[in-house]
Parts: sequence; C-alpha cells; structure tokens
Amino acid sequence: MRKRTRATIGSLALAIALTLSVGGEARADSYWQCVPFARMISGIELFGDAWTWWRQAAGKYAQGFTPKAGAVLVFKPNGVMTKGHVAVVSQVLTDRIIQVTHANWSLIGGSRGQVEKDVTVVDVSAAGDWSVVKVWYDPSRDLGSTTYPTYGFIYQSPTGAAGAAAQNTMRTMTQSAMSQLASLAPNPGGDPRQMASGPTDRIAALIASVTGGGDDHSDVRKK
Repeated sequence: MRKRTRATIGSLALAIALTLSVGGEARADSYWQCVPFARMISGIELFGDAWTWWRQAAGKYAQGFTPKAGAVLVFKPNGVMTKGHVAVVSQVLTDRIIQVTHANWSLIGGSRGQVEKDVTVVDVSAAGDWSVVKVWYDPSRDLGSTTYPTYGFIYQSPTGAAGAAAQNTMRTMTQSAMSQLASLAPNPGGDPRQMASGPTDRIAALIASVTGGGDDHSDVRKK
C-alpha cells in the first residue's frame, strides 16, 4: 500500500514539475501521449494502451458511467484511433457536458502530442450514459460530426485495501497539477465555463445541436 502511494505521489509530483518547467516555446517541442499524461494528472496507476484501461481498472478502481472531476474517461478503439484514448475530467458542467484535460488529440500549431485543457465533451448517447460522445477538435473549431464510443469513467477512488488517507493525498496532488496546467496548456475554442454560466437554454441548444446531428463539420482524428 505504501509503495503504491509513494509511486502515485511521485508520478503526480513529476507531472507538476514538468508542467512548471515548460514555457510556451518549449511546450511546442514536447510530445505527450494521452496515456502517460492521464496517468500523471489523475494519479490512476494504470499502464498499456488506452483502451485496455477499462479492463485493467476492474477490481482496482471504482468505475461507472457518471462523470466526476478527476475521473478518466476511457475511449474505445474507433477508426484510425486504434489504441483508444483517455482524458481526465476537469469539470462537470451539466449531466451531458463536461470539460476534459487531455493530450495528443487536436493538431495545435500544426503539431500533435499537445496538451489541451478544459476541452468540451458532450454526451450524445441515446440513453444519456456517456457511451457515445463528441469532442471539441481545434482545427475545425467545432465539436465536429464524428462520434466516439466510450467504456465509461474510471474514478480516482481505489478499491480493496486502499486507505482514505492515500486517496485524499492523491486527490490533493491531482488538484494541484490541474491548477498548474490551467495557466500553461492552451484552452482551444474559448472558455467552456462561459457556456456553463450562461442561460440554460444556451446549454440545451448545444446538446440539441449535437444529438440532432445539426452540425455539418467533420474532423479527422489520426493518432
């Protein structure tokens, strides 16, 4: 238990150190894969291809289909995204809209492997269970028309013999890392929090537009 706790804290400390050490120009030269980035920021100690996280989490971490800040959303393999994808929930805006912070999704400045913070993700599943989502894609400046199937959310709460003290420490470190990223990583598509603080009908309109297939933009993901 203590070894796992130390490893988790060490990973999160490394994440904070790395985000603090890179400036704008240096960050453009850095290449982040989604898996190590999600692991360091969330504190969820899983490895291997992104899509395997869901299976690996069974019996180790709580899992579910409701978004929570700090949880990791696991994407299924889809098209050219053969290894799936993982993204850390930054904030829950509504039961159908969240923000995520993740790596290696959009082309930023013509380069892959970039970190994006507070990216809009919308649940477009028929059942409202987050099994299908749309994700903001920066080059198209839109959510696009592509939908992505997901397994669900892996929560930071470890199962089994893990203690509350270790869980609280992990959560504190995660919040610190996310705070550091807030001032360093690009926030594509404006600030999604403005959408959350705006009129309710504005949020409803967004949900209606994506669930009804109202947008005519397409995005091409290549990982």
